[in-house]
Amino acid sequence: MYRIPQDPDDPRPLYRFAGHVDPGAPPGRYHLYAGWFCPWSQRVTIAHALAGLRDVVSVSYVDNARDGRGWAFRERYGPDPVNGFTLLRQAYDATESDFDGHVSVPTLWDRTDGVVLSNDCKGIGIDLATRFRHLATPVIDTYPAAHREEIEQLDAWLGPAVNRGAPGGTAFLDALGTLDERLATRRYLVGPEITEADIRLYVTLVRYGAGLAAFPHLWAYARDLYTVPAFRDTTDFTAFDAPGNDQLDWDAPAHRPEGAVA
Repeated sequence: MYRIPQDPDDPRPLYRFAGHVDPGAPPGRYHLYAGWFCPWSQRVTIAHALAGLRDVVSVSYVDNARDGRGWAFRERYGPDPVNGFTLLRQAYDATESDFDGHVSVPTLWDRTDGVVLSNDCKGIGIDLATRFRHLATPVIDTYPAAHREEIEQLDAWLGPAVNRGAPGGTAFLDALGTLDERLATRRYLVGPEITEADIRLYVTLVRYGAGLAAFPHLWAYARDLYTVPAFRDTTDFTAFDAPGNDQLDWDAPAHRPEGAVA
């Protein structure tokens, strides 16, 4: 069994790397190691797609199964195309000798320096959304300056209550109820277009399963996002557990408010 190293005084996994993308980087410098199963990883692959980075930052996937050695590259999704590693841990050990933190996806690899730049999903997502404008025109600006403060204020609430909350717990269900009311009059969580706030929420909703149908506006909102290729194409229901998801029709029409409250 894989064990996640932790500080005795802090129950969160030890993340060692939180570097930022060079805003003048050429295409091809960075590679994203991702996992279909992981909501934190999916946040980043959605941001990657909406930023229009297909030809700028390459992406590959580790296998869905993890053993005591951590994440591996296996036949299901192919070998590591960058370094030929067998295990993702090799990328971390190449960066920090005898690495003792959490080997996780997403991982952003710097080909130029031959190191892990970051395994901080929040930082990676924001960097992908904002630091490649010299190389790619985004499909949608998911981290607009005018709405960043509200996005992060929402995250301060949704992070612990929903994204890291216990599904089906009181705090989790209360938060979904509040979101359902909010989305009765808004198409998206913040402003008139999809933002990082919607990405962060979607990856939890898509894994919640049949219980989502109890919140009609939230359920319609999730289906609405699912129609967007960046969301649909990064969602593989077979890669994660969504209890009772076979009872849901993700392709059912989603009637949503025309605009959002700015």
